[in-house]
Amino acid sequence: MLDATGHPQTILLLGGTSEIGLAVVAEYLAHAPARVLLAARPDSPRVDAAVADLRRRGAREVTVLAFDAGDTDAHPGVIDAAWEHGDVDVAIVASGVLGDAEQLWQDQARAVELAQVNYTGAVSVGVLVGQRMSAQGFGQIIALSSVAGEKVRRSNFVYGSSKAGFDGFYRNLGQALAPRGVKVLVVRPGQVRTRMSAGLKEAPLTLDAADVARQAVAAARAGKELIWAPPAFQVVMLVLKHVPAPIFRRLPI
Repeated sequence: MLDATGHPQTILLLGGTSEIGLAVVAEYLAHAPARVLLAARPDSPRVDAAVADLRRRGAREVTVLAFDAGDTDAHPGVIDAAWEHGDVDVAIVASGVLGDAEQLWQDQARAVELAQVNYTGAVSVGVLVGQRMSAQGFGQIIALSSVAGEKVRRSNFVYGSSKAGFDGFYRNLGQALAPRGVKVLVVRPGQVRTRMSAGLKEAPLTLDAADVARQAVAAARAGKELIWAPPAFQVVMLVLKHVPAPIFRRLPI
């Protein structure tokens, strides 16, 4: 349950080593301490550093839950463990992979793995978290989508198509859960300076993870359902969505 000043007491991060996800948790902790549940792959070498950083930032307690976004059979147990000691106020869905765009559409196994993590796994935990928050009668889901899913491009269409599905699911999950007191915010970042984008040419309007986090937490508190990060991307995507297909295919994006 939110405390008397409206701050979450328990935060669940699904994708516990996601740089943007951790930045969102850190932004919440900058306003008030909270109990943090990090759902991450147990073999990730970045878990210990994430736990230590969140403790330095004021987390009252940090618990690590073994979580593989692609292992949907194990997801009910992960969500049961997250709710074992009480309600969860905020759940951040941040697991995702990018992959090599040209390799993906030519490698069946890698394409399927990406789709399972970015879309199927996200749907799986979305349904389960939605059920739990419906039962408690409140909650905030922050779903980290991408502008890549708003207008799927040839240059990264396997990743973009998975994010298009993710985006559509969480946008409508929010509508379905609203009568039950649960809010869903979909965040559509452009390029963000993280490990995932390391090595890529930096695009215009690129942000740091902390910038996305500040916008996401402010939007969640304002009760918004959808934001672009940065906000200027809304205009960019509006234009791109209306570019005729023959011209769009020639654009260097």
